[in-house]
Amino acid sequence: MNQRPPLTLVKDREKVQEGLKYAQFGIALGRPVLRALEKRGIYCHAGVSIEHQHLAKRYVLRGTESGGAVADMARYCAYLDSEGRPLPWLQPLDALSGNGRHAVVIAPDLVRVDMLRIGRTYELAISRHVLSPLETRSRPLINSTLLFRGHQGTLAVELWKEDQRRLRGSISPVFYTPAGEVKQLPEMFEDAVRKITGALSCLGCKHTHVAATPALEPAQREVRHGGS
Repeated sequence: MNQRPPLTLVKDREKVQEGLKYAQFGIALGRPVLRALEKRGIYCHAGVSIEHQHLAKRYVLRGTESGGAVADMARYCAYLDSEGRPLPWLQPLDALSGNGRHAVVIAPDLVRVDMLRIGRTYELAISRHVLSPLETRSRPLINSTLLFRGHQGTLAVELWKEDQRRLRGSISPVFYTPAGEVKQLPEMFEDAVRKITGALSCLGCKHTHVAATPALEPAQREVRHGGS
């Protein structure tokens, strides 16, 4: 007697599809929102790419911390490790104009925090991205999992105003379930979400808010301090 394969529930299929949506581009935004960000000069590169390190003979993931804000709108994207800690940047990226790319990060796996603000309403997506090897080819795939999705979060404080600047990095929006209950963030990501909330009010942003400065090797420290 042939055994039927297990059924896949519609809700399970939707979760898989929703996770795949965030593999490359983060929060799915409609054309009006994308055009509005472009019009305001806000560039947020939320894509994750696979890169090959020829010397180490391994594949890694590459992400770009980027984004910025104007008074009525903002978007920012940053990356953490699997424990919720900031990743050291590979290199900072300077630009004449703000609200663009700030730093490149490289790691075997990434947790991306992608956030959008329109006025005082926030959208948030936290997703994990890992390399998934394939038997049929050497180049792996990106396996993405959606860890948290917050819709239409609210924050009454207008952090982009100068008199509220001191609060940046210390508070974050409140998100609710469809039933009206507070949707709790995973504790390990709370600090990063607060920092990115601050980044969404950093008008003309020209610096990183999450990525950490890498530790210097002894030879690098000597060069920085004038050693021979």
